[in-house]
Amino acid sequence: MSRLHDAHRTFFPFGNPFRSILPKGSHQSLRIHSLLFSFEQNLTEIFTKMKPENISDVLTLSWMRLAIQFLSDAHNSLRTFINELQLPVSQWDVKWIDGYLDGSVKLLDICIALCSELSRLDQGPLLLQCALHLVDKSTSSPQKLALARSYLQEWIELINSKSSKLDNCLSIIESLRGTLDLLKVKSSKGKALMRALYGVKVMTVFVCYVFSITLSGSPKALPDLNVSKELVWCEAFSDLQAAVTDELKRHSVTLKVPLLKEIEAVRVSALRLHDMTSCICCNGEPVLDDKNCTNHTEEEPVPGKSADFGRQRVQDCAANLADSVKTFRQELNSLSKQTDHFFQIILTGRDALLCNLRVHALTPENSFNEV
Repeated sequence: MSRLHDAHRTFFPFGNPFRSILPKGSHQSLRIHSLLFSFEQNLTEIFTKMKPENISDVLTLSWMRLAIQFLSDAHNSLRTFINELQLPVSQWDVKWIDGYLDGSVKLLDICIALCSELSRLDQGPLLLQCALHLVDKSTSSPQKLALARSYLQEWIELINSKSSKLDNCLSIIESLRGTLDLLKVKSSKGKALMRALYGVKVMTVFVCYVFSITLSGSPKALPDLNVSKELVWCEAFSDLQAAVTDELKRHSVTLKVPLLKEIEAVRVSALRLHDMTSCICCNGEPVLDDKNCTNHTEEEPVPGKSADFGRQRVQDCAANLADSVKTFRQELNSLSKQTDHFFQIILTGRDALLCNLRVHALTPENSFNEV
């Protein structure tokens, strides 16, 4: 006959031996580790995708648009990671909060400076469109061509000018770089949060540096951001950083301003058309040889043939400029939209954190599930 208390007896009379192997909280630690590994693996994939097959493509508006899109994805992934980590703001250290708020302010300032520069560049196509409208006439008078030349000259001066806001932007990025420290904390959730924040901050500083240097045409070298080899994404990031740094150095050594390819294509066509219209205004005849801007006098020109051929060359050059301007404007608009979107992501994240802090101040017992 069995005893009643036998039903309550454990299988192991001397306790559960697996407790020493799987201590209390081990399941949660595994969950946190899994979340962090997945997040850092995603960063690895982003860094890998950011390196183009032709590394010279980093000096393009299209690559900048792709980079800012990846950066937005990383910040969105960070917000999702924090929510899944289930670390409410009420449990954040004051240093974490201050660092996040200070960093977000710097990012907003950087975005404003970049948006201002993109807006300045967007003024250029209007000048070029005016010039093209005046040139796009087979019977354009020297007076109209002279006016077109003045618009082209104004655009050339605009594109060669420096923006003081971008210089200030570089100093802000420098200060943000100074905060690239992987803080040591005791809790497993805190460690995971610091690693995730660190990874996104490294990516943000790197992208902002590349943007500012290429947009400003600054000869300044890209600073080397050293990261621990223990990080999952270290190799992918180091590979990307080395390739971009070498490309920027290559332009610096040749003493060429690292202009973006789309801008360079417009500049070449604009300068050529500017020279042609200058020759027409000076000589009264379209130029046959735009290299020296003079008509050949060794052979007697056929009446009307010289003028027709010269004007055709002007029209061909204008057509090339129109195509370059179209591509430039499309890429610039796409980049501007992505930059505005990134600005909104940073602003929304900052507002959400401040809102949670206000709620926590009013109701300390409240648990926050979102940042």
